[in-house]
Amino acid sequence: MTISQQNDSELVSLYIAGNEKAFETLVLRHKNRVFTSIMLIVKDSDVAEDLLQDSFIKAVHTMKSGRYNEEGKFSSWISRIAHNLAIDHFRKEKRNPTLQLEDNIKAFNSLTYAEDSAEALQIREETFARLKTMIETLPENQREVLIMRHYADMSFQEIADATGVSINTALGRMRYALINLRKKLAPTPDKAYDKNLYPQ
Repeated sequence: MTISQQNDSELVSLYIAGNEKAFETLVLRHKNRVFTSIMLIVKDSDVAEDLLQDSFIKAVHTMKSGRYNEEGKFSSWISRIAHNLAIDHFRKEKRNPTLQLEDNIKAFNSLTYAEDSAEALQIREETFARLKTMIETLPENQREVLIMRHYADMSFQEIADATGVSINTALGRMRYALINLRKKLAPTPDKAYDKNLYPQ
């Protein structure tokens, strides 16, 4: 079995035993998702790159010192390290994390644009714009879970591990985030919104 075919736990063991290629494989396997999760919080690519590097450096020190806990998955562990470093960055900067979305990014992967009318497309674009604004007004813990789930594609177990809460708490925060978004996106007499995004 080649290095790239080893699972994370095997790669960690190989690295601790002195195989540097094993750690390189771990970095290549997880860096994109970790970077994305950091970027969605800090909104600065240079800062995100620094925090990504710091996250893996901290992982190296922990594994080399024999303090790595095999009970957790490596992906959840490195995500938690990155999350904590990003939060620490914000505390130092005295800023609140907000969501950065490019105008052409779909809010959720399940949405499709095929065969939409011009009016439907306009409504959907306006909904996305409002959604971005509404996400930024959510309580921090709800916004955090929503970003990790829908934009960093993390499982609820990984979110729970990364944020230091139970799965039920992570699920509850996600539920309240969606409830709050539906309320905020509720149509008004002069505004329509895409009901495929958040049906009543």
